[in-house]
Amino acid sequence: MAELLPPLRPIPIKDRLSVLYVEKGNLDVLDGAFVVVDITGVRTHIPVGGVACLMLEPGTRVSHAACALAARVGTLLVWVGEAGVRLYSAGQPGGARSDRLLYQAKLALDPDLRLKVVRKMYEMRFGEKPPERRSVEQLRGIEGARVREMYKRIARKYGVEWKTRDYDPEKWDASDIPNRCLSAATSCLYGVTESAVLAAGYAPAVGFIHTGKPLSFVYDVADVYKFDTVVPVAFRVAARQQHNVEQAVRVGCRDVFRQTQLLERIIPGIEVMLSAGEITPPEPSEDQVLPAFEDPRPLGDAGHRG
Repeated sequence: MAELLPPLRPIPIKDRLSVLYVEKGNLDVLDGAFVVVDITGVRTHIPVGGVACLMLEPGTRVSHAACALAARVGTLLVWVGEAGVRLYSAGQPGGARSDRLLYQAKLALDPDLRLKVVRKMYEMRFGEKPPERRSVEQLRGIEGARVREMYKRIARKYGVEWKTRDYDPEKWDASDIPNRCLSAATSCLYGVTESAVLAAGYAPAVGFIHTGKPLSFVYDVADVYKFDTVVPVAFRVAARQQHNVEQAVRVGCRDVFRQTQLLERIIPGIEVMLSAGEITPPEPSEDQVLPAFEDPRPLGDAGHRG
């Protein structure tokens, strides 16, 4: 008798295409395929299981079947504003590991452990250990000064006139070209970073440097990689003064994510950041009810619900 094929399993985040933008179309599952149907009825197939994040712009509608399939394969759906600069909502295919959530929360709630993690983030971002005997607030101030200087240095490299990082999401067209390019670039980075955070089983809102926002931890992690990936892309596009800078930035970010193997680096990087706290994930309480059935082979990444 012929052997049955094994069940399909989600592709790990590190092996996926980073991000796709969708606008003015209906996302649905037709004939077993994940498709975008435009106003004329033309179907565009999307290999949803091989994409880390779908950014849904105005004019997009999503069916129940499409949402369910995206969640099943661990693809994050993010509803964003025009040019991707405002995040309205996000479907969460991750969050399947309570042990990692508790581990993250324990590190964030203990001032000494939190400081250790922040110091490691600083070290990974700037390539050197931060000054000793500094609080998180003091490190944040040092980081801000260095970041402003890095913006100036990269702008000079590409011949871009740079004033300051300043933009208003309510008045997108009023921003200068460099700020518009940076905003579009960071939105790409935040999307793929949130996908990785969820796939690893952590909470986007429980941050260490950033706090009080739905994506605080996403900002923490993304900042580690920002100046090695999307910031140079943004200034390079700004220097060319192209007509549609947002689209050019997206294409550039997609390419640099692949060239730098960003999706392969983020989840191991998160583990390095959190391991600086030098504690192990908490053990289950004695009175907790453990799973009745264990899956010997987890589906996809640790945070995927399968």
